[in-house]
Amino acid sequence: MARTSLWVRAEAHGLYVAPADCWIDPARPVGTALITHGHADHARGGHSRTIATPETLAIMQLRYGVEDGAVPVTYGETIRLPGSVQATFLPAGHVLGSAQILLEHAGERVVVTGDYKRSPDPTCPPFVVTYCDIFVTEATFALPVFRHPPIEQEIGKLLAARAAHPARCVLVGAYALGKAQRVIAQLRLAGYHEPIWLHGALERMCRLYEELGVDLGPLRLVADAQKADLAGQVVLCPPGALNDRWSRRLPEPITAMASGWMRVRQRARQRNVELPLIISDHADWDELTATITQVDPRETWITHGREDALLRWCELQQRRARALALVGYEDEDEDD
Repeated sequence: MARTSLWVRAEAHGLYVAPADCWIDPARPVGTALITHGHADHARGGHSRTIATPETLAIMQLRYGVEDGAVPVTYGETIRLPGSVQATFLPAGHVLGSAQILLEHAGERVVVTGDYKRSPDPTCPPFVVTYCDIFVTEATFALPVFRHPPIEQEIGKLLAARAAHPARCVLVGAYALGKAQRVIAQLRLAGYHEPIWLHGALERMCRLYEELGVDLGPLRLVADAQKADLAGQVVLCPPGALNDRWSRRLPEPITAMASGWMRVRQRARQRNVELPLIISDHADWDELTATITQVDPRETWITHGREDALLRWCELQQRRARALALVGYEDEDEDD
């Protein structure tokens, strides 16, 4: 069996697969990049060849103009790379098109999760547990304090606030890729079928989701409404627009924020959030530890997040683990 450290290496700007001369989610332009999903801390333009799911490539074309050199790989499809390396893309459950990447070489299996979650999401396929020798996991919410409540509970809080204040609107800050569409889809599952109003910056991604087969129901632009039309309505905007001049056109908005960071009260206060909604597209502490237990790898590599706590948990469970020093990976809500 090959030694993984010799053929998959953690460099400062990404994971390098040496026999195939390719990178996973590199932070700078490279010759060949395998991309786990479309968020800006993982997907960038400028690569000569970009390998990703068709949905991620569509997102990258919309956001970064990536078109030349795009190689689509569907879920479950295995492609052959140089150096006798095989790569298989598997659902990660993070956002539409998100994938874990299973690498196989010389009898060894490495799974790179990218970002992932284990809770249900109507906008993307669920995470698939894949057995491997080396498991490379994110650690965004890798602290025991982060235990995300059921999303149905948080959507219920949103709808209750709307019902209690019919003269106001509920203004939800949600990241443009993934979070906004998940909130909309969960509102529909909860029985809310009224038009949902959008800040203009969210429209293109919502329309792309619809083109890719995700039904979001009736959507309208705030720019097309009068202030009085928005009383009692649900409005979505990027987090950065919650408290700027744009929001003044709304009728006494109840400011809400959909983020796993809303577990931290100081984060909510910093953003002047009246209604914190703990809705995350990342695995929480229990999901991270349960996933490592289920995958049961020979070794776990931990990246971009709270590595120390998860590393200590692995040590207490007598599991081999190491933290990777990768740069350029931040939570999307922080980078909005």
